[in-house]
Amino acid sequence: MSASKLILSVCLLACFLKRSLSKDQQQITVKTGDDVTLQCLDPRGGDIKLLEWRRQDLKDEGYVYYYEGRPRIKDYQHSSFQDRVELVDPKMKNGNVSVILKNVTINDTGTYECYVASGGRPELINTITLTVRVSGDNKRGGDEDGNVGLKVGLSVVALLVGVVGVVGVVMYRKRKGPKEETSYKAPDDKDTDHQ
Repeated sequence: MSASKLILSVCLLACFLKRSLSKDQQQITVKTGDDVTLQCLDPRGGDIKLLEWRRQDLKDEGYVYYYEGRPRIKDYQHSSFQDRVELVDPKMKNGNVSVILKNVTINDTGTYECYVASGGRPELINTITLTVRVSGDNKRGGDEDGNVGLKVGLSVVALLVGVVGVVGVVMYRKRKGPKEETSYKAPDDKDTDHQ
């Protein structure tokens, strides 16, 4: 594989990984006690008949938020979310079905899914991975707020630069050809002066 193809492949892989993480799934990190907005916009807008906010690990135990023609929160809501979740826009204008989760705890860490139906079956609109950490906890690296994005980004860039550098050196040596050997002739016994 030529160096340019390898470099192009590495760059495309890096772009793909970045896009796959950010396109369909958001990642949010907050501190205990904070309020967090879980964003979800139904691109169809219009008349929303059903809204379900679910957390993957609590599928059978109740919803984070449930709306079916009118808010029916207490009927179907998981007990740990009662009195802590509300719509950002109670009228859900322009398909805004985002919710605010108040006073988060470590137990709120998880993957949240937003399902909307205007008629028919609910459709997954958005997935959010929420990480809640104890205030002041930065054991996982990052800055004092626990952000690791910059460190990860710089690590990826450093890795890419290293790969490109190694490929460049290999290609340079390949084009230059093998090292010419310097012939060194050992002196003959005849040339040696014995005293």
